[in-house]
Amino acid sequence: MTAGAPAARSSPSLVDRVGPRVANVLPPIIVFVVLIGLWELFSNGTLPGPLSSPSAIATALIDNNGLLMRAARATLIEAMGGLFIGTTTGLVMAFAASRFILARDVLMPIAIGAAAIPLVAMAPIFNNWFGLVNPMSKMAMAALLVFFPVFISATRGLVEVSSGSLELMRSYAASDTEVLRKVRIPNMLPFFFTALKVGTTLAFIGAIVAEYFGGTSEGVGRVVLNALFSGKFGLGWAAILLGAVAAIVAYLIVSAVERRAIPWYISLREDGG
Repeated sequence: MTAGAPAARSSPSLVDRVGPRVANVLPPIIVFVVLIGLWELFSNGTLPGPLSSPSAIATALIDNNGLLMRAARATLIEAMGGLFIGTTTGLVMAFAASRFILARDVLMPIAIGAAAIPLVAMAPIFNNWFGLVNPMSKMAMAALLVFFPVFISATRGLVEVSSGSLELMRSYAASDTEVLRKVRIPNMLPFFFTALKVGTTLAFIGAIVAEYFGGTSEGVGRVVLNALFSGKFGLGWAAILLGAVAAIVAYLIVSAVERRAIPWYISLREDGG
């Protein structure tokens, strides 16, 4: 390069042009749109068997809007009820397990055993306990799935505290309650929110699977089952899509609460610390 010639400027990157947040979500959005387009192009509305084209699914969503909204509302109530029960039970047992060694030795095998139970084996049992059309039977299934990750993660967060933090609190003559409030619970929160995000999606899975084994006709699981048996595959896929969207929205809500509750941890994680 000759003396005095201006330095060549490099072309701006994608992040510089659209911003880091948009740059992160743009590639998956493009891939999703391309896949949907190819799916529609090659299906031509004549896909055999239970696989419907995107346009057929969209048509079913519009034509059966009332039925699908009622089903989504019923499943949402069941999933959120199960999420609340499973989360509350998991937290209570986690605090007990972190406080008393005997409780930990008793509760941990029970939690592991509960997680090992096949999902489909529990649905008929819950239906017999609470009643076939009782939403509580579906909430119990969702709660069973949510309980294990919440209990294990919360217990780990309460117990695995750095010895330096505990020594510092002891040097201030802090009580057990102060140690719990200022050290153990803040240390638990990242573990808890990670488990809660997993549990949110598991709650919907548990509720929908439980609906396969009986209940009112208004529920995503029942709509899917009835639609597939009657050959209305577009309606079945529309109900599945609605359940997935509800679970994703619930996941995003928990993520937003996590950012508000523990911004210090989110900042550290995004910085790679």
